[in-house]
Amino acid sequence: MAKEKMNMETIGQWSFIVGVVIAVLFGIFGTAYAGWVGLVLIALGILVGVLNISDKEVYDFLIAAIALMLTGAAGLDKLPMVGGYLGPIFLNISTFVAPAAIICALKAVYELGKEK
Repeated sequence: MAKEKMNMETIGQWSFIVGVVIAVLFGIFGTAYAGWVGLVLIALGILVGVLNISDKEVYDFLIAAIALMLTGAAGLDKLPMVGGYLGPIFLNISTFVAPAAIICALKAVYELGKEK
């Protein structure tokens, strides 16, 4: 059982790393494959939400996710010189973080309902 948990944690950790790398690389080098990149980021975000975020980390993760998603929606693409890179990067990161945030929010709501 401990070995299985370790494998799931490893999958969650690698999902996070790969998701961030994909978000940054495709933000910098363009979105020629925007359709499948979005699907991959969503799938990786789901894995992170299910496998990586423990019950103790849910609230901290949700606060960080809100900050990241707001940054993605902030219109950074309009900044001179760097906006063409930052805007797509943060938009991709938002696409990656949103599914994990939804799963964590559902976990939090479930825990709140269970306590009463």
